[in-house]
Amino acid sequence: MKKMMTFVGMAVAIGLLVAVPVKAHHSFAAAFDETKPINITGTVTKVELVNPHSWVWMDVKGEDGVVSNWGLEGGPPVNLFRNGVTKTTLPVGSEIKIFGYQAKSGENKAVAVFFEYPDGRKIFMGGSAPGADGKGAPGVPQ
Repeated sequence: MKKMMTFVGMAVAIGLLVAVPVKAHHSFAAAFDETKPINITGTVTKVELVNPHSWVWMDVKGEDGVVSNWGLEGGPPVNLFRNGVTKTTLPVGSEIKIFGYQAKSGENKAVAVFFEYPDGRKIFMGGSAPGADGKGAPGVPQ
């Protein structure tokens, strides 16, 4: 009887694990468009160093003078930490330039390859975008 209860308990546990949906992790190509590079300048409004992707949010003034908030996806926090990015090195209010690729959805989101400080220093975002690891990034001498 004890073996039967153990078997039933294991079967129920396995059934629950299989039945729980797993959120799929998207690839670069699924969410972003490599044919729509962006190069925008704005003011940092929020920095989220969270797994699985870090986000930098910034206000960007369009040619028409309208300000819109953009979300720029980067790699996991550990990738940014390795590149020297913390909330203190990229404080709210900082002006930065971002190079990346726009979301296929057309919303104000993109995956960032790197951001650039006003003094010209470039920090790679370590995410899924081509060149985000600093190798072969467009616009960056190798």
